[in-house]
Parts: sequence; C-alpha cells; structure tokens
Amino acid sequence: MPNITVEHSPALDHVDWRAFALALHPVVVETAAAKIEACKTRTLRTEDEVVGAEADPDAHAIVHVTLALLAGRTEETKAKLTEATLELLRKHIDPTDGLTLHVSAEVRDLDPSYRKYVQ
Repeated sequence: MPNITVEHSPALDHVDWRAFALALHPVVVETAAAKIEACKTRTLRTEDEVVGAEADPDAHAIVHVTLALLAGRTEETKAKLTEATLELLRKHIDPTDGLTLHVSAEVRDLDPSYRKYVQ
C-alpha cells in the first residue's frame, strides 16, 4: 500500500511514466501519510479506446490514475491527493495539437481482505 495504477492511451507512450511515478510517490507520502517504500506504481498501456461518438481513434487520449490506499483517510485527504495527482499529470503531459486529453484520478480504499508480503 499504496497501490497505484496508471492507465494510458498509446498516444501517450512518449510520456516518461517512470518520472511521473517517482514524482507522485513523495506526494502520496506527504498527503496520505504513506511510507515511500510502500508506494508501488504500475503503468498499463490501454488499447481500443472509444470516447463518445468519436470515430477517429487518434483524436483522443485517456489517462486514468487509481490510488488504492488502506482505509482510514478522510474524504478531504482523498480529494487533496486526487487534485495533487491531476496537477502532477499536467506537468508531465505536454499538450498535443489535434489531441483531446481526458485525464482523471481517483483514490479508493483497499478492501479489508487486502494482504501482502514482501520477499
């Protein structure tokens, strides 16, 4: 914990997602009282995206970040972390002419059944 998943369109393959994750981890630590060594980010390239009624697959790009934390953070803390994540994405993704960027983030509680081990 935290388990962070970044899903992004192929049009955003040029973004340095490792740099984004390394910048995000301290923000999570500061905002949500996590431990830096517990932050884990996976970046997943998505395929076959459709936005609205748009027929041109090259007209849109999507990024969605999910931050899964152990329960106990206030709604205010979660909102602050979501906003900080969006701000960090703005800094890491440059606008591209002709491409509409759809960026979202959410913080959710891990299920009480969550367990882990490190070997």
